[in-house]
Amino acid sequence: MDILTNRFKAALAENRQQIGLWCSLASPISTEIVAGSGFDWLLLDMEHSANDLRDIYGQLQAMGEGSAHAMVRVPSDEPITIKRILDTGAQSLMIPNIDDADQARRAVAATRYAPRGVRGFSQAPRAARFGRIPDYHARCEAEIFVAVQIESRRALDNLEEIAGVEGVDGIFIGPGDLSTSLGYLGQQNHPDVVRVIEDTIRRIRHTGKAAGILTANPDLARRYVAAGTRFTAVGSDMGLLARSSEALAAQFKPGA
Repeated sequence: MDILTNRFKAALAENRQQIGLWCSLASPISTEIVAGSGFDWLLLDMEHSANDLRDIYGQLQAMGEGSAHAMVRVPSDEPITIKRILDTGAQSLMIPNIDDADQARRAVAATRYAPRGVRGFSQAPRAARFGRIPDYHARCEAEIFVAVQIESRRALDNLEEIAGVEGVDGIFIGPGDLSTSLGYLGQQNHPDVVRVIEDTIRRIRHTGKAAGILTANPDLARRYVAAGTRFTAVGSDMGLLARSSEALAAQFKPGA
């Protein structure tokens, strides 16, 4: 058995836009459904959802027949969590709240085996198909995609240094926390915030790294793509369920 090619990483290397959906419902059933909906990637969120390790494991299995690639947002840059998620077979990780280059280096190190990092060794995890990929440990690094999130004014100040860290493949703008850091709590679509985000996207692209973002606003999504994002999440499973169910109820119960 051969190691799986990270088609998401390959697509970004070819500068192809990857459209994604945020998944926070912690359900293998809903994730299996949206994995076949036509998105290029799904973000399985462990930072702001009920997803734990078993939930992620089940959702990765559920995505097996879908067309979307799985990216997992770990809750922090803590190495043990990163190790366990990589062992489940996830090849693409998003690591939140990265503020400087030193922190980015530590995060990348958690995804690499020694001597290049500190990832703990397991002989036959699911990632190695339970030992059926005999050279997994020597080859897996080439197929791992590491996206770091910049979500603060300090991260903006250190952007180019963060992007220059070896092993950082993509930089994802967290508009909610970033807007809060800039003094616009709950106003991630404020014109001043949008201008900062568009400028940040251009700075990321200038470093040669892939830029990413999440927005459920279609007009803003198109603006951010035009500015240069290459992995762009355009909604969430939770948002789709809430807004679609509200719209359906309103058709039959005015004022609902």
